[in-house]
Amino acid sequence: MEGIPQNKKIILFDGVCNLCDSTVNYIIKRDKKDIFRFVSFQSDLGQKILKHIGISERNIDSVVFYEPGKAYYYKSQAALKIAKNLGGPYAYAIIFKYIPGFIRDTLYDFIAKNRYNWFGKKESCMIPTPELKEKFLD
Repeated sequence: MEGIPQNKKIILFDGVCNLCDSTVNYIIKRDKKDIFRFVSFQSDLGQKILKHIGISERNIDSVVFYEPGKAYYYKSQAALKIAKNLGGPYAYAIIFKYIPGFIRDTLYDFIAKNRYNWFGKKESCMIPTPELKEKFLD
């Protein structure tokens, strides 16, 4: 797919969600190996990627972890893949894969459903600083 670096892992996120924004910033600070690139669901490229991998934007209230040319993951599975790729102590989150997916995803869905009420919502997607701009796809 054009515009997508094949050697990076893509994290698609809700660009107006404060929890999502905080999570993206948290990951950026810990991405010492420069593994990830980020794109919001609301952007044109985010919409193209979702369509390309076959996820309807109406069904998305989750982070999506996309490995171009390989696979994509969402909900708790995406969170586990991100943690594994961050390495270090975050890789230990993989132990949660032994909890059945429907239990993990039920908890994930509960948080996702309430994220705007608990953490708030922005009027528009964040605009990255010049230093962080290379981490975001547009």
